[in-house]
Amino acid sequence: MSFTIVIPARYASTRLPGKPLELIVNKPLIQHVHECALKSEADEIIIATDDDRIREVAESFDATVCMTSTRHNSGTDRLAEVIKEQGYPDDRIVVNLQGDEPLMPASVINQVAENLAQRYEAGAATVCTRIHRVDELFDPNVVKVVSNRDGYAIYFSRAPIPWDRSHFPNPPRLPPTAEFYRHVGLYAYRAGFLKKFVMWPVCLHEKVESLEQLRILFHSEKIHVDVAKELPGPGIDTEDDLYKVRDMFLN
Repeated sequence: MSFTIVIPARYASTRLPGKPLELIVNKPLIQHVHECALKSEADEIIIATDDDRIREVAESFDATVCMTSTRHNSGTDRLAEVIKEQGYPDDRIVVNLQGDEPLMPASVINQVAENLAQRYEAGAATVCTRIHRVDELFDPNVVKVVSNRDGYAIYFSRAPIPWDRSHFPNPPRLPPTAEFYRHVGLYAYRAGFLKKFVMWPVCLHEKVESLEQLRILFHSEKIHVDVAKELPGPGIDTEDDLYKVRDMFLN
């Protein structure tokens, strides 16, 4: 299996500006993410950024960098520009490893690439983990996913799905008869599919939920979802997340 990892990294993060350059145990966050990628089976790793400060730091630890537009609305759009610049064939598998995931196991990166390689009918592949806490289930920042019997996504939501009407909401608790899964924001795409995806307009469900992957389902394309082989560590969205991850690296 041959695949590329692209790590989108922008400086102007809304909740934590300059996030890729925040230090964790004397290394910038983006370097930790790059080291996760190096442990995988990828034969190419590219950091895609729109900021010279990130480029300079990435090049200091010998990473390959692709400079991209400052006008992109998402990391997926940034991936599409890299695909165009690199001239990848349509069947090239590209994994989107987000630049704020310094604890993503290499086995899970390999997993999404391999799952997509084995399923030609899918446009994308991703992973999920089992939810075991009621606060996580009802947290709108935790994206939930429901899949069909063949492992393809039916829907993603910030709401608790499926809704167990026998047990919700008095009081909210994890019912014994249902399973709930958290979506992990790691994707593998085929280059040709991603070229199509970025040409589609934002759909209503995507806009309402603020979940880009719903655009794929809206266009009747398939997303394969598998339970992650290893439990990924937390990503970093806020300053509180950064402190927690720093503590994890120290302990």
